[in-house]
Amino acid sequence: MPSMRSDRVFALVDGNNFYVSCERAFNPRLEGRPVIVLSNNDGCAVARSQEAKDMGIVMGEPWFRLRHLERRGLVALSSNYALYADMSARMMSVIGQFCPRQEVYSIDESFLEFEGFARWNLTVHCRDIRDRVRKWVGIPVCVGLGATKTLAKLANRIAKKTPEMGGVCNLSSMSEAGLFEYLGRVDVRDVWGIGSRLTEKLASMRIITAADLARANPDLIRMRFGVQVERTVRELNGLPCFDLETEPPPKQQIVSSRSFGRLVEDKRSLADALHTYVARAGEKLRRQDSVCSTVGVFLMTNRFMPDEPQYHPMGSISLPFPAQDGFTLAKAAQRGLDAVYKPEFRYQKAGVMLMGLAPAAQRQESLFGEAPNGRQDLSKLLDDINDRMGRDSVRLAVANQSRPWAMKRGNVSPAYTSSWKQVAIVR
Repeated sequence: MPSMRSDRVFALVDGNNFYVSCERAFNPRLEGRPVIVLSNNDGCAVARSQEAKDMGIVMGEPWFRLRHLERRGLVALSSNYALYADMSARMMSVIGQFCPRQEVYSIDESFLEFEGFARWNLTVHCRDIRDRVRKWVGIPVCVGLGATKTLAKLANRIAKKTPEMGGVCNLSSMSEAGLFEYLGRVDVRDVWGIGSRLTEKLASMRIITAADLARANPDLIRMRFGVQVERTVRELNGLPCFDLETEPPPKQQIVSSRSFGRLVEDKRSLADALHTYVARAGEKLRRQDSVCSTVGVFLMTNRFMPDEPQYHPMGSISLPFPAQDGFTLAKAAQRGLDAVYKPEFRYQKAGVMLMGLAPAAQRQESLFGEAPNGRQDLSKLLDDINDRMGRDSVRLAVANQSRPWAMKRGNVSPAYTSSWKQVAIVR
């Protein structure tokens, strides 16, 4: 049975329809209208306003099947990732003012851990979070509270589905009977960490709802499905098994890739794209102060065009010593492209993978000389300039500024927060 009287309470603060909400924050004319945000190259719907959901639009639906809905008022916008990342940083900064322990879980989700707040009314406290985020950032959020992260995640879902709760659901303040009443309304597939495959297997054990899973024998669940699902069962019973990660663990692999706005044939354009992607990956590598030992390059033709010849190669280049500087990574990416490129194909996508990552402090130097630290320092200097002056203010000369391969974004909103030329003007 759940232990609901612990002083330790988790909260999940989640931005509602986050990408759409970011767009509405700077364009109030979108309020009350059905709005979707499209994926790379304006491919499919990746975010939907409630009005769009009410029209029957499902996540991932291709844009070409939705165009006719423009006549009914549907607004489709291209993804503006720079805007969403900036709005996310602002939102997380405001949320962090309400609790000393915060985990930024995703671009629109943040866990908080309240310990030592026993005398506080956390429901009221979280309503203050909602009000301040809405007022200061312009993003509507819902908050779920629970004795564990899994229960907080469920509470957030309940808050979104139950408007009379005012955007805050506090499962930690409920009795055991009240908690299980709510868990009984939640399909087991909606429990954090339970996907569609597990749902089918659990159904064979007559586990249909979150309450059924909470009542299951954790030892039997571990034997059948592994330790992660067992921990989920214990979390549903109020026993914390997943702690807050206030510092994200270093990535073990870094991938940077994009689909092209049009099919690409010539090697020069592919090289331009790969040099841009390896620059992005290198920034992430240096930000976590790691080095990589292998650079992988992959190309893809369009698998949705069966009449086109298909080719999906991947090549890897081992570095003579682990490195993080952009010059070494770009040279390795070029060698990888040379190894896999074939001119008779038309390519839809390309990407770079940095593998064999390790902390820079543990780097093993070359047997016949020191690693080129000057290049490493120069790469970090370029990162600092781009952080202050804007992305790609300074880049390697191999990158082509025209970017004929760039992804298609036919209806992208202005860079309201990152370009002086596109700052919103209030008249």
